Amino acid sequence: MIIRSSLVPSPMSDKPQTACDAHFALPDIAVVTLSGRDAIPFAQAQFMSDVAALDDGQWHWSGWLTPKGRVIALFAVLRRDSESLYVLLHDADPASFVSSLQRFVFRSKVAIGVHGECVVSGALRAPGLARGDRAHVDGDVIELDLGTDDRPRTLRLGPMTAPAPSDPAAHARWRALDMAFGLPRLPADQADTWTPQQLSLDRLRAFSVRKGCYPGQEIVARTHFLGQVRRGLVALRAAEAAEAATVAGDVQQDGQVIGRVVCGSQDIRLAVLPLERAGTPLALAGVDVKTVALLDGLAR
Repeated sequence: MIIRSSLVPSPMSDKPQTACDAHFALPDIAVVTLSGRDAIPFAQAQFMSDVAALDDGQWHWSGWLTPKGRVIALFAVLRRDSESLYVLLHDADPASFVSSLQRFVFRSKVAIGVHGECVVSGALRAPGLARGDRAHVDGDVIELDLGTDDRPRTLRLGPMTAPAPSDPAAHARWRALDMAFGLPRLPADQADTWTPQQLSLDRLRAFSVRKGCYPGQEIVARTHFLGQVRRGLVALRAAEAAEAATVAGDVQQDGQVIGRVVCGSQDIRLAVLPLERAGTPLALAGVDVKTVALLDGLAR
């Protein structure tokens, strides 16, 4: 049984919230639904995580790959019940994602659509009842735990009748925390570019090498079992606090390009770099940058 601390107010209560507790809009996360008798088998055959292993109310990280094992989209998958999944799609266009998935339905009994009546918001505080990979469902409101004890975050799905206000500063902080945890946020020009291993998505347990076939599975499994992972995700910050590196661009070392920035927010950048490299300084757009350790705790 989970006991809620009196120091953490429930987001579903009528208690007034302070500014740091308040929910703010997350417009770059959309909700896609898969429903019907074959919803879970269909997702199991298409997504890179072991969707069939989820219980009702449980969620984990996942993604959709090209046949060549490149990441098209990253998302969280929540199992509502035995015939219903919510896909929390990060950054990708939901209409295009749905249209692309629908091409593979064939005779499967599954309906795929954008949940237009659901809005996504976040708060930089601990959730009321959701913990780890267990969501809390209260009617039309669903909470997920997207943080840790020392960096708490709550993601909430709710009806359009109660939208959260826009807060650009809080939204930027949310994205920066994603990157600090090693959750890359893929802009459109980064889709179909990286393998799950290059994005170090094993840290989030976002893909399976044992569950069976899915698009790109052969490439992912071969890379894993043959030990061919040579590049991974690295967090970078400007060496001098007063300097700011550009979000996009090539990472250089000793005058040579050795990697590329995937995404950035505030002072943190995520780049794909060789796992084995010299210890000489790194630079991005002429600015010296240093590596910082990725945070643990966001795996589900």
